[in-house]
Amino acid sequence: MNFPRLSRYKSPEDFRGRLSELHLDLPLEDRVLTADEGSPLAQPLEIFGRKVGNRWCIHPMEGWDGTPEGMPSSLTLRRWRNFGLSGAKLIFGGEATAVRPDGRANPCQLMALESTRPGLALLLSTLKTAHRETCGSVEDLLTGLQLTHSGRFCKPYDWERPEPRILYHHPILDRRVGVDPADDSAILSDAEIGSIIEGFVQAARVAAAAGFDFVDIKHCHGYLGHELLSAHTRPGTYGGTFECRTRFLRTVVERIREEIPGLGIAVRVSAFDLVPYRDDESTREGRQKGIGIPEPFEHCLPYRYGFGVDPDDPTRYDLTETFQFMQLLEDLDIPLVNITGGSPYYNPHIQRPAIFPPSDGYRPPEDPLVGVHRHIAVTRVLKQRFPNRIFVGTGYTYLQEFLPLVAQAAVRQGWTDCVGIGRMVLSYPAMPWDTLTQGMMDTRRICRTFSDCTTAPRHAMVSGCYPLDEFYRERDEARRLKEIKKSLGEAG
Repeated sequence: MNFPRLSRYKSPEDFRGRLSELHLDLPLEDRVLTADEGSPLAQPLEIFGRKVGNRWCIHPMEGWDGTPEGMPSSLTLRRWRNFGLSGAKLIFGGEATAVRPDGRANPCQLMALESTRPGLALLLSTLKTAHRETCGSVEDLLTGLQLTHSGRFCKPYDWERPEPRILYHHPILDRRVGVDPADDSAILSDAEIGSIIEGFVQAARVAAAAGFDFVDIKHCHGYLGHELLSAHTRPGTYGGTFECRTRFLRTVVERIREEIPGLGIAVRVSAFDLVPYRDDESTREGRQKGIGIPEPFEHCLPYRYGFGVDPDDPTRYDLTETFQFMQLLEDLDIPLVNITGGSPYYNPHIQRPAIFPPSDGYRPPEDPLVGVHRHIAVTRVLKQRFPNRIFVGTGYTYLQEFLPLVAQAAVRQGWTDCVGIGRMVLSYPAMPWDTLTQGMMDTRRICRTFSDCTTAPRHAMVSGCYPLDEFYRERDEARRLKEIKKSLGEAG
């Protein structure tokens, strides 16, 4: 199944034609506006009682390029310098930072420990110095640190050896991470979850001491916070009822508020999800990946292993509990919410729409524009229902040249408050600044979603934009990556 590349569409009118063919209601403006021309993306807003200078946001990402001790490397510092140079005024976490060594997604993930506080402070000062170079001031810059435990997807000490810590047995995902469905030793006890809560609080204390304005208590992409929301089948304090499944978040928030007053709290959440997908071997062409199809799920209906998913048909999302979660965030007075969906591990076409899959993925079963629309439409629904929350939208990178045109319209029409970028900032860190000051994009730097930034770490290499960033293109990993893609039958 092949979908037309966006480069085929040379104008907003052409692009509207494609959206019409797909029956997608996606807002779109006709030209990129600068701040002087009144771009909606240049409007300030208030978060945590602070003025934030524009509506561009940098999503938290993993670079797989820290030290084994959880400190930033020169590569990490380079990425954070680029975050500062971007001109975006909201840095939503910057980096997925583990709260303890055994909760890392890879052996080189950053950690928020007392021993790493100087490194985190250096990251922040590097970002701010670069931001001053671009914008002249950091007075209207808001910076956060994302705190995480990788749960089911822990690989803390060896790139090749998963050490999953799960909350319940999952009828599909257990075998993917090497968990024996009959062995309960990987299941975290309530006492162990209590210890992880202590880790989050201590990590928040470190973030505050390093100078961050807020922390993001990560609840997305299949990691521990997200899996807690789906722990319908878990007995005890942290599973079963909605109240129990959100006890972790409520406890962490209460502790941070008591012990670290003045530190802001935000949440990035997978607001919707679908059943895990897999490569359909019958649709492979040569060595090319097959088209993604849902894993067989009929044996586990009603599907009680997800959050924001229809239990009777897990190929569809259901926002019933998502609305409950948003109401909880409102009750907890958490003003800032970053909306995402799915997981890069089990349904990447949902989480990160793209034509070109990573090496452990599959070809998309839908035009990636459908996935983009899903992200933007869900955020719109949530913003309409909870107008007092400040929402950051996700899923824009695949739009490429049309990204700022959709972003402007989404903010202008109140579909979202801020627009977040992840992969795009790896290839083109100056994109927010260029749009706001020049009303244009450098088409040579636009991310084309080749997924090399994911394929590389799947093979124990650092993440970066190997096709478009000359710095990464000249590294030895670029040669290795090309060989890997060639062996998989992908374009080099």
